[in-house]
Amino acid sequence: MNKQELIERMAGKTGLTKKDCGTALDGFLSAVTEALQAGEAVKLVGLGSFEVKRRAARTGRNPQTKEPVEIPAQTIPVFKAGTGLKNSVAD
Repeated sequence: MNKQELIERMAGKTGLTKKDCGTALDGFLSAVTEALQAGEAVKLVGLGSFEVKRRAARTGRNPQTKEPVEIPAQTIPVFKAGTGLKNSVAD
């Protein structure tokens, strides 16, 4: 599902217009992004949590040449699914 399909599904479930759902989704994404940039975690009960993790620098390997490659430290956003979401998609 892409962003437009999500907006259409949101509109169908809420009765809001696609434009309003698009604005709401953009606002949600913007708020989550700003919180993560500020180093805050975003926890949504039943869905999961977004947070920022720091990956340490490490040595990897180029798979073509087998040469060692230094991989720099990175700050990355991560999403951890909550119990409600896990249970709803479990087999």
